[in-house]
Amino acid sequence: MSSDLTIRRYQPSDQHVVTDLWSRAARRAHPFLEGEGEGERARILRETYLVQADNWVAERDGTVIGLLGLLPGERGDGPVGGPSAVVDKPSAVVDKPGAAADEPGVEVGGLFVAPEAQGGGVGGQLLEYAAALHGALTLEVFEANARARRFYAHLGFTERGRRTDEGTGHPLIKLERAAPLKSVGWLHLREGRLLSVRTRGNDTFYLPGGKYEPGETAREALSRELSEELGLVVPAEELSEAFVIHDVAHGKNGRRLHMTCFTGGPQDIAPVPGREIAEYAWFDRREAGERCAPAHTQVVDRLIAQGRMRA
Repeated sequence: MSSDLTIRRYQPSDQHVVTDLWSRAARRAHPFLEGEGEGERARILRETYLVQADNWVAERDGTVIGLLGLLPGERGDGPVGGPSAVVDKPSAVVDKPGAAADEPGVEVGGLFVAPEAQGGGVGGQLLEYAAALHGALTLEVFEANARARRFYAHLGFTERGRRTDEGTGHPLIKLERAAPLKSVGWLHLREGRLLSVRTRGNDTFYLPGGKYEPGETAREALSRELSEELGLVVPAEELSEAFVIHDVAHGKNGRRLHMTCFTGGPQDIAPVPGREIAEYAWFDRREAGERCAPAHTQVVDRLIAQGRMRA
């Protein structure tokens, strides 16, 4: 099976497969709810949530295997069980996240993964997609759904409050996660080794790059950062997006990182470290694992898979 995952907007023609997916995932996640996945709850899903929510589907090899429903404001878990139906592992990468992650946030009203696709990172990719679109995320999960609670905790969600669901009588836990830190990074390799930089007063290396300034595109931000950090002239139009990394931001108390990585620009370079840069170096896989920030592991794995670094 292909590992490529497509995330796209829900279409009315998806209703049958999405309703079946939701029914099977909800029954598996909520065995403590009588009549889950059918009857009145299925009708409300079809007639209310699939109409009123901002819905997205995850599709692999032409088959829909995940559903994400985003709600304006704070409506709670809702009659279809909300995000508590997820029992999945988080994923690292969403290659086309869409809009900026500095929006005011959104509530995840529902997150469901087909039982046969669980454990493959689909739920995590859908959540990171929501974060890339809107920034901060809130949601509710049934207290009895221990697997979902572990899943969200692993992705950096923390408890914000509790209430009793009026429709089922079961306790719900309100969870939240701050908007991810947005950054850009440059992928420059020399003989299979990855260029990395260390700032003054820090013993950890990072990709060349950094945060956006107001009004900048990702390419513009990286072009400016390369000039400031290494004295390199790399026009924004010469940069090509390679992939996006999602991980825990190093030294930021568990906050998530959304790093867009680019290739392009000159290959023969002579870096001149700027005021904040203590040193630069080219690392192989082992050295990167020992001396670089956590997100480097994902970057290196992607480059190895592309044949650009040695395993």
